[in-house]
Amino acid sequence: MLGQIARRLGQLHGQQICNGLNGVRFKETHRHLQSSFKTVRPISTIPLWPFSSRPRDFSQPNSSWSPEMRKAYDHYIALCDTDNENGEKTKGPWRKLPSYNRSIKYATGGIHLSKFIQAENRLFTRSVKEQGATFEYVVFVNKEEKSCVCVFQSGRLLEGAPGHVHGGAIATMIDTVTGTLAGYLSGPIMTANLNIDYRNPMPLGSVVLIHSALDRIERRKTFITCKVTSTDESKLYTEATALFVSISVGHLFGSRN
Repeated sequence: MLGQIARRLGQLHGQQICNGLNGVRFKETHRHLQSSFKTVRPISTIPLWPFSSRPRDFSQPNSSWSPEMRKAYDHYIALCDTDNENGEKTKGPWRKLPSYNRSIKYATGGIHLSKFIQAENRLFTRSVKEQGATFEYVVFVNKEEKSCVCVFQSGRLLEGAPGHVHGGAIATMIDTVTGTLAGYLSGPIMTANLNIDYRNPMPLGSVVLIHSALDRIERRKTFITCKVTSTDESKLYTEATALFVSISVGHLFGSRN
């Protein structure tokens, strides 16, 4: 298209010389062609990734969050990187992980794998449109301590025994949070084993902390420990251990190995 416009300019310029076109007509034609150039999008502005560069972060506070949920969130946000009065960034020990792309691009080597996941795709815990109906949570990681904490508020659709959270929903959150930490430390992984001990029933709608920490890494195996407590950590609801195995994603990049 650019070549055609350039040739057209050359033809018009030649016509002006040969036929003696008046200056006014040539200026009008030149202005018309300039407007055509403006409709051509520069290569630098054409998105190379067809999905939104700013997908929705489901781990941001919303109207369904209880005061207790917001208080716990604010506590850990204060421990993350912050900007001081001089505009300088103060390094904090914790980092908040956004919910989009299943946080996979924050895993070791995950920046490449995340490009294969559409912005619309997300863990099913984020798929319900009604805020507060199911899983409301936010994950913070501490890379130095090799640990993470999740602030979790259970919604009405997670009921098991009357007035209490279903054990399967608790297991889902434990798998999600321990898997997030394992992936953050070891790259792409899959759950190999999950052992859960339920210590006390969890009231529906309550806010809890899901603490996860690295136990050890043995070659392709990553062992994680986990406990679920009240926000003041005075009550233990659940304890768990998890084993994750690193997986190869070479086939996504054309590798046969």
